[in-house]
Amino acid sequence: MLGPLRGTPEEIARKRINREPWPVLATGLPWATIMLASMASFSPVISSAPVMPPLAYMMLLAWRMMRPGMLPLWVGLPLGFFDDLYSGMPFGSGIVLWSATMLAMEVVDERFLWRGFAQDWLAASALITAYLFLSSVLAGIATGYPLPIVIVPQLLMSLVLYPVVTRLVALLDRVRLLPLKRI
Repeated sequence: MLGPLRGTPEEIARKRINREPWPVLATGLPWATIMLASMASFSPVISSAPVMPPLAYMMLLAWRMMRPGMLPLWVGLPLGFFDDLYSGMPFGSGIVLWSATMLAMEVVDERFLWRGFAQDWLAASALITAYLFLSSVLAGIATGYPLPIVIVPQLLMSLVLYPVVTRLVALLDRVRLLPLKRI
């Protein structure tokens, strides 16, 4: 965390004047955090059923809901591709589902212009549920035995952890907008 600013008001204003966020950090941090969250599923923990929530997908939703215009509509394709590389899902499932999510979020943004956290959490819950269910169906088709009931613990954990992910994204957004570049 950043400490309190010390000094007279003139000194504080002088430290912040002629500054702007660093462009690489301002545009690249959302992409980097989503990609790092995709690699979190690449951990050496082995379980018989899916338990870990889809952190990268939840980060995508949180960034998209917090800053709607920052991520372009086509971001589902490259980030879904990157997630497919690390998630172990059939190739292309992340691309399709993440792109469909971005289209669904565009509809939500057009339909509900002013939203609070409860509406965002409800929309994210519906999208996470659909994502996990469709992912389990696609993985079941690829393996030959679909078992969508197995995702219930993963779904519950995802819905409970979404506010934590949103809070983390809000903190990262503050870091993203730090005035580091001198004009």
